[in-house]
Amino acid sequence: MVMLDFSELLARYRAGDRRFPGVKIEHADEFECDLREIDLFAATINNVYLPYGNLSRANLQDLVVKQGNLGDAKFTNSNLNRAQLDGVNLSRADLRYARLREASFCRCNLSGADLTGADLTGADLTEADLTGAALQDADLSQACVIGANFFRAANLDVANAKCDRTTILPDGHYYP
Repeated sequence: MVMLDFSELLARYRAGDRRFPGVKIEHADEFECDLREIDLFAATINNVYLPYGNLSRANLQDLVVKQGNLGDAKFTNSNLNRAQLDGVNLSRADLRYARLREASFCRCNLSGADLTGADLTGADLTEADLTGAALQDADLSQACVIGANFFRAANLDVANAKCDRTTILPDGHYYP
């Protein structure tokens, strides 16, 4: 894994380079950062702070984020399959039509996130906060939503998801 300073990544990105597979970044900090179509396949980022960032159409497959704030960030049509984002703040993030198969969002703040049309097949949403999230046409097949909070979430279908009595449904009741 190649260590890369985030300021160097930004400089290379702005010069037209989009491919950074397998890099390790210790600290990423930039408000409203534009990283559309970036390739961070199998990258690791520690301490990320990119609120309002634009990572639309990005390849973030197998990405590992350890601690971070990606609130209000855009991930529209991005590939986050098998990404590990445990405990990351993704409140109000735009994840419309994102590929999130087998991604891990344990204890994530996804409140108010837009997951319309997202593929969450096999994703781990254990104890995630999805209060007020939009889930129209989202695929939660085989997703683990044990302890997840879906209070006031819109268009939730957990018929094929793994739930238990700690899962909070949109109306505030626990899963039967």
